[in-house]
Amino acid sequence: MKKVLMIAAENDAISGAKVGGMADVIRDLPPTLASEGIAADVAMPNYGYIGNLYGAANIGTVSIKFGANVEFVNVLIMPRPNSEPIAVSSLGDTEQVALENVSSQVYLFDHPLFNSADNEIYSSSSHDRPFADDATKFALFNLAVAQAYVDGLIAPVDVLHMHDWHAGLLVMLRAFDPQYAVLQQCQCVFSIHNLALQGIRPIRDDVSSFTAWYPQLSYQLSDEQKSQLCDPRYPHCINPMKMGIVLSDKVHLVSPTYANEVLMPSDHLNGFFGGEGLETAMQEKHARGDIIGILNGCVYDSIDAPLKANLKNNSTNQSQVQTKTRIKQSAQALSHFLKQSQNAVIKWLGRSEFTRNVDQIALTRLQQCIQNQTSKATGIDFLMTSVGRLTDQKVLLLRQPYGVNQTTLDAMLIEFKTLKPQGLFVLLGSGDSDIAKEFQQVASKHDNFVFLNGYDQHVSELMYQLGDLFIMPSSFEPCGISQLLAMKEGQPCIAHGVGGLRDTIKDLQTGWLFEGNNLTHQSEQLIKVMSKVLTLSNNEPKQFSEIGKAASEERFSWQMVAKQYRQKLYS
Repeated sequence: MKKVLMIAAENDAISGAKVGGMADVIRDLPPTLASEGIAADVAMPNYGYIGNLYGAANIGTVSIKFGANVEFVNVLIMPRPNSEPIAVSSLGDTEQVALENVSSQVYLFDHPLFNSADNEIYSSSSHDRPFADDATKFALFNLAVAQAYVDGLIAPVDVLHMHDWHAGLLVMLRAFDPQYAVLQQCQCVFSIHNLALQGIRPIRDDVSSFTAWYPQLSYQLSDEQKSQLCDPRYPHCINPMKMGIVLSDKVHLVSPTYANEVLMPSDHLNGFFGGEGLETAMQEKHARGDIIGILNGCVYDSIDAPLKANLKNNSTNQSQVQTKTRIKQSAQALSHFLKQSQNAVIKWLGRSEFTRNVDQIALTRLQQCIQNQTSKATGIDFLMTSVGRLTDQKVLLLRQPYGVNQTTLDAMLIEFKTLKPQGLFVLLGSGDSDIAKEFQQVASKHDNFVFLNGYDQHVSELMYQLGDLFIMPSSFEPCGISQLLAMKEGQPCIAHGVGGLRDTIKDLQTGWLFEGNNLTHQSEQLIKVMSKVLTLSNNEPKQFSEIGKAASEERFSWQMVAKQYRQKLYS
């Protein structure tokens, strides 16, 4: 039985510990890996609340020199929340016995530096000091994990699996700090979920800098070692993402296409997001055969399983599928969705000291839609959806100028109104405040657009379940989870043909992909493809429905992912 320790900032098995797709991976992989004979534990910050919420046990304290001070970090442990029985039928008898008592553990590291007032995972640093607060937090966390392993608080493992830049400094400590040389006995795998975020900080002359965190180590490093830490664009800065790439044994990207894209330099002006300055390091790793692209998985329940042959002979499952179809098509379900959206906006208003105009616009639009739903003549007959963070990664194309005094999003809504007069486009997302202001202005001009500036789990689930067409125009997408969630509910997607979107959507079969050799061309193609799809829905509804059905039958299971981890990453 192989033992793995995953070091990560997020974990969606824990309430409130999710921001991006990394959290889904850390939630779903450990129990699935167990069925492949791999026991995977997780190490993460406590963030000031997790241990108390789940009743974690304190197993000790590590004392470490961090900057000019000695810091004490408590180490807690708890079983993975919502642990399920391990399916071991595919394993040999010996492995089955070994795994009978295996349950994934979560190590929590508790220190005031890891806490925030609102239990947030990441901090919002000022524009002139990007990553400053988070980089210091994870620099201490990485050091504490290394010390806990040396002190024996963490059980010995075969593989250290680091996730994103937040664990890059631990890869460096393993490679260069003599105190933690024992970590070199473990294989080191580094997963990249988003290469655009790299945690870059100065080498010195800042309280959040390499020499401020690790003064003694900084003086011990050779010039060659220092060169492996420095950012290739900013030689006065260290780059934790680069550390993870250069100093790990294997680098894992979360889709095969993304693993190829990062080998090429980015060209932002023309809409290509590739190696983000680290393509040379990626190319060198690739030349040694140590770049591995493995697509993330998705969780499927029994009702959604595409066992078509069995369904024909199983009246219970047939009834469940038919019921689900009826719910999706009912006006009552849409009314429920609109009211739940309204409730979510009211909750967001309750948390804010001041009334936000964006929420008032959303409430007004939702109220109009609810009133129209009572009339068959004016009720919603087509729901277009989009769920995602408000970042340029996700929505840069929607912000592009398009024509005179309008954006791509404006042009989409105008075309949508022409082809679907009673259609509604709902976009759910939070993040960049400037993007939110732009979308607020768009929402004020178009009555077929509802912009929900926040996040609500139930509302997002209803959008996946009830939507007729999902829009995912990401400029780059390492893997993507939103398209998988929409597809499994039978909602086909229009997506940019990049990264994991290309690996999960078959153009004209399970959805539609658009491309383009610059931002303007990409925006034009997005609207062109949307127009064709909506026209198809109007003129050939059966063909449109068949593409949605084909999307629902696709499977990207975690079991398949776990097998590839065992064969390609942990071998």
